[in-house]
Amino acid sequence: MGANCSLLPVACSFCGQSKKEKAVQVLDEVSITGIVNYIKSDKCQKIVVMAGAGISTSAGIPDFRSPGSGLYDNLGKYKLPHPQAIFAIDYFKENPEPFFHLAKELFPGSYKPTVAHYFVRLLHEKGLLLRHYTQNIDGLEKLAGIPSEKVVEAHGTFYTSHCLSCKKKYSLEWMKNKIFTEKVPLCEDCKGVVKPDIVFFGENLPNRFFSLSEEDFPKADLLIIMGSSLAVQPFASLVDRVNSNCPRLLLNREKAGQKDKFMSIFGLGGGLDLDSDKNYRDVAFLGDCDELCEQLVDLLGWKQEFDEIIKKSDEQENYMKSKGELFKFDMSNMRNIV
Repeated sequence: MGANCSLLPVACSFCGQSKKEKAVQVLDEVSITGIVNYIKSDKCQKIVVMAGAGISTSAGIPDFRSPGSGLYDNLGKYKLPHPQAIFAIDYFKENPEPFFHLAKELFPGSYKPTVAHYFVRLLHEKGLLLRHYTQNIDGLEKLAGIPSEKVVEAHGTFYTSHCLSCKKKYSLEWMKNKIFTEKVPLCEDCKGVVKPDIVFFGENLPNRFFSLSEEDFPKADLLIIMGSSLAVQPFASLVDRVNSNCPRLLLNREKAGQKDKFMSIFGLGGGLDLDSDKNYRDVAFLGDCDELCEQLVDLLGWKQEFDEIIKKSDEQENYMKSKGELFKFDMSNMRNIV
């Protein structure tokens, strides 16, 4: 998903901090050990997390771009003009059926939060999470008990929907019922197509994304990027919105979002500086996101608290399922229970 060309000027404004800003290394070493020591110190108090599809794949949700297993490689049955068409607003308006068929698989409540989601929850419980920015539309942050005000869903959400014609608003429960019983949800008032409030190609990102990112990233004293290829703008360019002293940790299967070597010769371009001799703040911790988060928890000495959060969250989910109220439950209230 992404934004249309009207956002290019905004994205360009995200391409880095002032060149006059003097960089200072705050890590005692540029490594995962240095990151852990920094988180343990009183210098790290406002962590911003950026998350992509890689934090949800262990829940059974496919990412978009992995060869063979990614969503875009498995859409042949829909006979689309190109894989991205299933999330293109112009194509959706002409033929919404393929999206709603796929939506049955992606709908919130079909999957459980992963270890990576609960790691972000733990950051919140520790009072360290400034904000969690996600590219995902699966709603697993809410199910993990991260408060709504701490989450920015950059590419929108299934939790609300609107009629494309008259703009009438519909709830998650209404959309769930329609998606699983009808081919295309239609407005009760005007019979227009009702679309979940996720961002399609050709649509603008939510205003909340822009307003909060302008506030949050300059305040951050640690940026953690989890499970994202950093391939979609303007989300990817957020890595350059933190100040030049802010360490940046990439948790991913492979390196991503790196500076263009040619452009960096001239001091131009943005991105992570993982491989150069001048790197003083960027750390790549590579592997499976869940396993990396578990290792981080161990290194930080947080295992007991982490295990307790997951245990109580599982108990609460089982209770709500037994009552048949999982979709009616406001997960922002979960903190009152766990």
